[in-house]
Amino acid sequence: MPVQVVTVALLIILTVYLIRKFIKLFFDKTSFLDEKHEETIMHFANQVTKVVGLIIFLIYVLSHFFDLTKFVTGSVVVAGSLALIFQHIIRDYIMGLTYLFERQIHLGDYVIINGNRQGKIEEISMRYLKIRQYDGFLYTVSYSSITELQNGNRGKRRVNESLVLNYMQNPDMAFKVMEEVAQICNEKYVEYLLKDENGISLESFKFNEITELNVDFRGHRYSISALVNEADFVEAGKKVRYELAMAAYKSDLMISESLSTIQ
Repeated sequence: MPVQVVTVALLIILTVYLIRKFIKLFFDKTSFLDEKHEETIMHFANQVTKVVGLIIFLIYVLSHFFDLTKFVTGSVVVAGSLALIFQHIIRDYIMGLTYLFERQIHLGDYVIINGNRQGKIEEISMRYLKIRQYDGFLYTVSYSSITELQNGNRGKRRVNESLVLNYMQNPDMAFKVMEEVAQICNEKYVEYLLKDENGISLESFKFNEITELNVDFRGHRYSISALVNEADFVEAGKKVRYELAMAAYKSDLMISESLSTIQ
């Protein structure tokens, strides 16, 4: 039996290797998909073949100790219970396949997850994404927990930075300061703006007024946005945040406080 188990394990490893090699060779010889999509599919295929190979090996080993046919056919209740227990995992797999085949995400894309996590996709597995945030941390998120996904590589890159100001802040004064910040950004950081073939900015830095009320019961959100070049997205965001912070300091704007500070 040990010899058989080792033989089957080696055969499974060889089969997985050949499948991966075939997929890579197929994409090398064809060009009907873009390079990023091919890379994403190959990465995903590597994850799938690894899991499937492991499952087949476990089934083979267990078959020496149990009559799997009788076990499976006579365990409808157990199977139903397991499906209920692992429903989140099953949902992760299904949503992962959906994101992949609908081409919503690729390796290397810059994404914003649920409005509060943003960075570059470094890994796409069967159940989760791993994104490298701008602060350097690696964030793992399961597909089932994704309620909103914004992909900066699908279309145009938009910088959107904001200040959350206290309820007691006079909106008229805040509007004046934010409009001045937008004008400063258009004068100082015009090279970051995305332009058309005639060199005209598609969307300059602009003040979007109050974009959200009652943010976490702390205050109102005032935002500035612009369409920028892909390569300048991170740097443009830093510059806009600096100008917002400097304007808030010079104009003595009332920044919202945390609930613990208020209490």
